[in-house]
Amino acid sequence: MLRWPYTFAVCLSLTVGAAAIYYSQTLDVGLKDPEGFLGPAYIRLPMIGLLIFAAGIVPQSIHRYGMRRFVPGMRTIVRDEWTLKRVGYVASGMLSFYICYVSYRNLKSYLPLLREDSLHDRQLLELDHLLFFGNNPAEVLHGVFGTSIMAQVLAVLYVLYLPIVPITVGAVLVLHRDFTVGAWYATAVSLNWVLGTVSYYALPTLGPAFYQPQSFYDLPENGASALQMSLFKGAFGFKENPQGENIFGIAGFASLHVSVVFTACLFLHYAGINRLVRSVAWTYLGFTILATLYLGWHYVADDVGGLLIGWLAVLIGAFVTGNTKRQKRKRLAEHDVPAVEPATRVVTTGPSI
Repeated sequence: MLRWPYTFAVCLSLTVGAAAIYYSQTLDVGLKDPEGFLGPAYIRLPMIGLLIFAAGIVPQSIHRYGMRRFVPGMRTIVRDEWTLKRVGYVASGMLSFYICYVSYRNLKSYLPLLREDSLHDRQLLELDHLLFFGNNPAEVLHGVFGTSIMAQVLAVLYVLYLPIVPITVGAVLVLHRDFTVGAWYATAVSLNWVLGTVSYYALPTLGPAFYQPQSFYDLPENGASALQMSLFKGAFGFKENPQGENIFGIAGFASLHVSVVFTACLFLHYAGINRLVRSVAWTYLGFTILATLYLGWHYVADDVGGLLIGWLAVLIGAFVTGNTKRQKRKRLAEHDVPAVEPATRVVTTGPSI
């Protein structure tokens, strides 16, 4: 079990899941499925996996067997490459990811019940003003980029994060042939939820748009502002009736948007994924950091904390799934793999720990 790449992820999900259940019982607040409007998880998760599976296997079959024989070609690929072991690995990754995510959302929702009197927005806002020479970062960015087109662009990119996360996890799990690499990414993203929850309780904040909303009145209505209003209504409803259907979803430090996207960037880099994909990911990270400040989701310290969480998640994820350089060298040596070019490439990927 210690050499199974999902041992850590499964243990992590069981631990954080148990914590969510414990506080749910202690506070007498029922556990909620944060994305329940998309249907129950036992339908939603398999559907994501199946859609990505189809998106990967159909073009693969067409490439190998041509348009006339791609249907029987799909059956051949499934028979030859999709063993029960591979299916089990994919299921383990998605289930661990989902348990950590749902637990994170519920534990985040308990913040006002456990840490309501400990907000640190004023201190982080003062730090922002210090870093920007007495100015509010959001107002500086509004002056530089304007408050019309850029607001809409950044809002779309920011909200795009919501479907990107489960899709990228599913894509790596389903499409990558190295099971340990899929375990690495699923574990790293799951760690983001757990480390993010710890950061929320260590330094509770609301974020600029909720603490000082007047700084963002000049922005037009956009997808991000609609999401902020939805979170505000949900938070108000939760405070009125914690046992109701609402979930509290407001927390500033650290930025999980930044941490998860940074995790994806580092993972793509170390895993040696296509250079174009890596470039797009790094560009998206830049826009995400800009959006957090411009739209008022986070303070500068939140983004720095997010970068730290993302780095730790990738580092720990690589170690516990056997994807560091040292572990790969050892594994190749144990199997007496010749030092040919493909093997060399595998050895040289992964963090240097």
